[in-house]
Amino acid sequence: MPAAAGNPDGPVAVGYDGSEPSQLAVRWAVGYAAATGRQLKVIHAWVWPVFTKNLGPVKGVEGSGLRHAAEATLQEGVDLARSVAAGLETGPAAGPKAGLRIDGVIEPGLPAQVLRAAAHGASVLAVGHRGMGRFLGQLVGSACLDLAVHAPCPFMVVRYPDRPGQPIAAGIDEKPRREQVVAEAARMAAALNVPLQLIHMAEEQQHAPHGRHAPLHGKELLDQAVELARSLAPAVPVEGVLLERHPAPKDLLTAAAQADVLVLGAHHREGHPGSTVSSALERALCNVLIVR
Repeated sequence: MPAAAGNPDGPVAVGYDGSEPSQLAVRWAVGYAAATGRQLKVIHAWVWPVFTKNLGPVKGVEGSGLRHAAEATLQEGVDLARSVAAGLETGPAAGPKAGLRIDGVIEPGLPAQVLRAAAHGASVLAVGHRGMGRFLGQLVGSACLDLAVHAPCPFMVVRYPDRPGQPIAAGIDEKPRREQVVAEAARMAAALNVPLQLIHMAEEQQHAPHGRHAPLHGKELLDQAVELARSLAPAVPVEGVLLERHPAPKDLLTAAAQADVLVLGAHHREGHPGSTVSSALERALCNVLIVR
């Protein structure tokens, strides 16, 4: 398959901060790394050096200090990943899942900065949709918007547990990025052995150009995307869904509500991923994968 952003053969990277959403992200990342035969990289952003120099242990208190707390958080994430992986290895489909390599990375800095750097060369970067506590939660929330624009690989925001057997959905529009969206969605559907649903939100064409070089839209564009997906993943059932009559982002989210993952292309302007991606990050009823 053609490569989308990032390295399709690279590790699965996941951010961990100790919060419940990040635990969910680790569980998703372990499952996807196992399904694709990839290494797993658990990343912890150690934010406190940005705000204070008092990082060492408290005198006379064993195991104290902000650095120790950060290292313990990373180890907690690695231990969780190993526990989830061990469950996969002893399950009914243990064969190809055995021997998952899991590494931990800790770096000082704000979440988006650390995750961007640590995810270079990854096949996908996964995070939870919220962080730990009000303050860190705000940092992680802003990191999601930043990474939707600047992540060096496809960016997964894990909002819900896996829905085994449910399709991968992809929002297809007129932008050039759609072929990368189709390729990444087809790759994921093939790896997870689930159907693929391509959803096109057709825009009204008041003065559409004609001729052999006119851009595709509507059913023609959707049919081309379905054909591409089938050529990339011949074993995957592919369905095309056309949304007409001035669809809004909420219509796309409604159409994808029963999917396991919704794949979208980020079409950012001045550091913003676009209204559809922003709506999905805030309101999607499934996990969201953003392709740049």
